[in-house]
Amino acid sequence: MEAPPVYSRSHPFPGKMVVNRRFSEESAKETRHFEISLKDSGLAFEPGDSMAVYAANDPALVDELLKVLHLRGDEEVLAGKETALLRDALSRHYSITVPTPKFLKAITERADASPLLHELLTPERKGDLQQYLYGMEVIDFLLEHPSAHFDATEFVGLLTKLQPRLYSIANSRRAIPDSVHMIVDVIRYESHGRSRKGVASTFLADRSDAGVLVYPTAAKHFRLPPDEVDMIMVGPGTGIAPFRAFLQEREVRGASGRNWVFFGSQRESCDYFYQDDFDRMRASGILTRIDCAFSRDQDHKIYVQSRMRENAAEIWKWLDGGAHFFVCGDAMRMAKDVDAALREIIQEQGRKSPEEASEFVEQLKADKRYKRDVY
Repeated sequence: MEAPPVYSRSHPFPGKMVVNRRFSEESAKETRHFEISLKDSGLAFEPGDSMAVYAANDPALVDELLKVLHLRGDEEVLAGKETALLRDALSRHYSITVPTPKFLKAITERADASPLLHELLTPERKGDLQQYLYGMEVIDFLLEHPSAHFDATEFVGLLTKLQPRLYSIANSRRAIPDSVHMIVDVIRYESHGRSRKGVASTFLADRSDAGVLVYPTAAKHFRLPPDEVDMIMVGPGTGIAPFRAFLQEREVRGASGRNWVFFGSQRESCDYFYQDDFDRMRASGILTRIDCAFSRDQDHKIYVQSRMRENAAEIWKWLDGGAHFFVCGDAMRMAKDVDAALREIIQEQGRKSPEEASEFVEQLKADKRYKRDVY
């Protein structure tokens, strides 16, 4: 009898997409719920973990690159330690959207590139280069500089490896054992006169019927506390994913700790993700309370940190009583704003100086009671 296949990061599991559902057609954002079957995979994960998705690039973009490069696609190139046909390498092995400094340097060497690009490639202009490149892709530079010629080997040598994308897992394996759930914002936008697409998000949304290669990634810093411990969870938008998994897990285990969720999105009518789940969990008692902030349902913007400040006294009671505080989602703005609100609440409600409040937060982190999964 053959041994069952052993899956790994270098040999991910070929999962079957069984649910691909947009939450609402009326929403300004395209947010989707995905369920991928893991039946017979033997893969294990815990609440708080992520799933790595090994996406393929958009075939239309691969075709366009080959056309602009005047290459057929059947040329042999290196893909990792093995050889592959160029079309397959560009589809599955290389990142073909974000221009690398090596690629940009090659453009300036082989074409009549603007003096600005030469200048921006100097080390002291790194920040300016990032601004200049915003919304631009490899294809833009090839189209703008037709005199820059590359053979197949030269071209892939200027690219980086296509990395798997990590998405927070939105279900408990003990509650739903044979599949993984994810919530994903699908990226589509216009820039410099062209349509742009997120590599992994549009792969999942548009081209995953043939299967999805996946492998779980552990997040040991983002684990549930003991069953009797209270939790406050702040997860706006797709940041709600791990907290749906946390609540499912606690429900299965019959955990006695209280659970409080802060959720935020644009509009209640079309962006209240997993509302049915949370309504049921409120009714069953596993979700003690949920406070929502829908930023565009009124004239002035309301965010999760606004709801936190409104409930400052109660948050302090929970924290002072030993509750763990979790945050998941956007690192650039949301996580910073939530952290600032948390420090204000501790200072005001705990009657502490700014220094004492900061010390309290650092102690929360040291005790692993303040946990963040931000990106």
